[in-house]
Amino acid sequence: MHKRQESTMRFVSLLLITFPGAEYFLAPMARIAAEETVVRPRPAAGPLDNPLKGWCPYTNAGRIHQPYSMVFQYISWRELEPVENEFRFEEWEESWNREAARGKHIIFRVYVDYPSKPSGLPDWLRKAGVRETPYEDYGGGKSPDYDNPRMVAGLERLIAALGKRYNQSPRIAFIQLGLLGFWGEWHTYPRSELYASPDTQRRVIDAYRRAFPDKSLMVRYARGYAAQQDWLGFHDDMFPEDTDNGKDWSFLAGMRRAGRTENWKLAVVGGEMVPGKAERWLGGDYDTTLTMLERSHFTWVGPYCPALARPRDDTFVKRSEELVRRMGYEFQLTELAHPASARARQAIRLSLRGRNLGTAPFYYPWRVVWALFDPSGKVVSLQETDWDIRKWQPGEFAAGTELAFDIPPGNYRLAMGIRDPWSNQPAIRFANDLPVMNGWTILSEIQVSE
Repeated sequence: MHKRQESTMRFVSLLLITFPGAEYFLAPMARIAAEETVVRPRPAAGPLDNPLKGWCPYTNAGRIHQPYSMVFQYISWRELEPVENEFRFEEWEESWNREAARGKHIIFRVYVDYPSKPSGLPDWLRKAGVRETPYEDYGGGKSPDYDNPRMVAGLERLIAALGKRYNQSPRIAFIQLGLLGFWGEWHTYPRSELYASPDTQRRVIDAYRRAFPDKSLMVRYARGYAAQQDWLGFHDDMFPEDTDNGKDWSFLAGMRRAGRTENWKLAVVGGEMVPGKAERWLGGDYDTTLTMLERSHFTWVGPYCPALARPRDDTFVKRSEELVRRMGYEFQLTELAHPASARARQAIRLSLRGRNLGTAPFYYPWRVVWALFDPSGKVVSLQETDWDIRKWQPGEFAAGTELAFDIPPGNYRLAMGIRDPWSNQPAIRFANDLPVMNGWTILSEIQVSE
């Protein structure tokens, strides 16, 4: 028997011992040149709670009926900075520990004016002379003078403080600019006279860019100064009804006019489903929903999303799962090739092929790490690659690296992980039938000799 065939049989035997029933996960191994192992994993439906994609519900909206990996958090400026220059971030973060948010990544938006809710303008700005104009639309509220110099300076200082606190926080997934307009959605329709001037909009966007160089940011519309930014993501808060409905004010129509339909390749796109309408958009209008998802390259949907609706039938559940798997990234491995054996401390070449079945890339440089497990299940070697998974755009991808093992001779299982810097553990799983152990995807086996 060739060494390659012996290596394959050892890998099969070891998996069957370690993972009973693993015959259902084993990939066919190509019979090619001796001493090389090639693994071609079987495809499978991807997980429904992979990080930084899928449903992103409120944490206080009641029961959540489907898997999710992120939660959405609103917060008013008044709560964050009740006294000038005294920020209450720690108090806000306590809400991240409630059961529905525990262990989940965060998307947040800070607002000043949320119709039908008390004003989010800090009292110290009101006392400093920032004027508010009452309105009755959407349940009513008070719109602040966004162009007041004290207001603009305060906004810039708040954004800088947010960046200092959260730019390097690995728990924060994405950030919506918020702050301006009704709900922080960058409009005051139909009261356009209440909205911020172009100069204030520019200063807010520039402040966010300075404060969050390492985060993927979103704004509601590709208009004005926002339309000139090739680094900025967008959110559609009436998905899929207003995503591309043929009107010149629709979400994608604005992005087309601005030439920003390709921004999704660098910055995240997401947003909220039409509140309370999950049954419609996963029912008779499901084809429209799927089409709008593909066109807009959504990565996530929330805070209102189908996960908050009690499943009506199996069709609703299956369509929900299909949407999650199409959102954002969906990595499927197609081939791994490496020598069947290696000498200790001698480099070998490993190559990987796969495809991204989703509608968007992954937006952060999470590290790909290779691990060796000994027969007892202990990790005895970790080697980080320089692969940039942000480049694994929809379609095929390939990567290669060199590995060297400074370990005792023996047979080892070879595993791959994409490490979440928040937990410092492998977190992204693949759309393949492969064994997973403590987040590591077991792909193959290798023999290490003296």
